[in-house]
Amino acid sequence: MLVLLTRHLDLMHAQSAPEDVHALDVEALTAPHITFLAARDADGVLLGVGALAEIEPGPGGGSVGAHGEIKSMHTAEAARRRGVAGALLTHVLDLARERGYARLSLETGSDAAFAAARALYARAGFIECPPFARYAPSAASTFMTLDLADRAA
Repeated sequence: MLVLLTRHLDLMHAQSAPEDVHALDVEALTAPHITFLAARDADGVLLGVGALAEIEPGPGGGSVGAHGEIKSMHTAEAARRRGVAGALLTHVLDLARERGYARLSLETGSDAAFAAARALYARAGFIECPPFARYAPSAASTFMTLDLADRAA
């Protein structure tokens, strides 16, 4: 798993300026507000990773009505175009709905290298939005959000 996460961070640093790299490292992915997910095949081979972060609690401080963020989604190169990212995204969406989140947002790159990621999120119903949480506006970033309160599971 460490190899895939390191590959993801290396790729993000190769494709983006340092101030525009928002992928989480291994230590950050262990924070209490983050749920880390891994997709494996029947033989246990790691195919992809992703994470769900609770970035703003709901009214009353709980998960119900919270704002979540998708973090560190990455598919192993050998597993690309096999539906791994879509399956991980579906699992993240299901988990956010189970927790009662009202909104799920993400930041991804705005250049051509991130076109497949933006298309995946758009197919799932995400729309572009202004920066959220602690993000600053950046020409290198595309911010997207999905209102879970208006969508049935």
